[in-house]
Amino acid sequence: MMEKSSEPRRVAVYCASAIGNDPAYRAEAEALGHAIAVAGLGLVYGGANAGLMGAVANAALAAGAEVIGVLPEILSGREIAHPGLTRLELVASMHERKARMVALADAFLILPGGYGTLDELLEVVTWAQLKMHSKPCILINTCGYWNGLLAFLDTAVREGFLKPQYRSLLRVATNAEEALQMVKE
Repeated sequence: MMEKSSEPRRVAVYCASAIGNDPAYRAEAEALGHAIAVAGLGLVYGGANAGLMGAVANAALAAGAEVIGVLPEILSGREIAHPGLTRLELVASMHERKARMVALADAFLILPGGYGTLDELLEVVTWAQLKMHSKPCILINTCGYWNGLLAFLDTAVREGFLKPQYRSLLRVATNAEEALQMVKE
């Protein structure tokens, strides 16, 4: 079983390679990157220079944080790799990317995103449910983006498909500052 260290050193951020339609999404990604650096933490993320991924990485780098990108080789040739990271790790597959990010991070913060973000979120929470790690999993619910997912999870509890103690593995923050406070708890 992978354990949470007593003091977090790095956080993984799962988020979109798109910027979204509301400027609040980019602003929150930038606020998160900055807050990670100010908190003295490193950032682990998907390695792209686009969308919310690029925004969080650029803000973290600008504020002096260590930023590690983990990118599958299949995506490295598409000119999406961020050129200015502290370290870019190329891995063979998406499966390896997710496992490597879990290994490098002490907590998981989730900004808005699509299928890839949802996949990463559900896998990391499932691993917590299976006691493969005990690291915090925290949704940042910018502009209520995750309200539909949260309602679905509550339905899964009500209908007997998700135990309440497992539902509580996914915590919710309204913004970057609150999420980082949760990481420190």
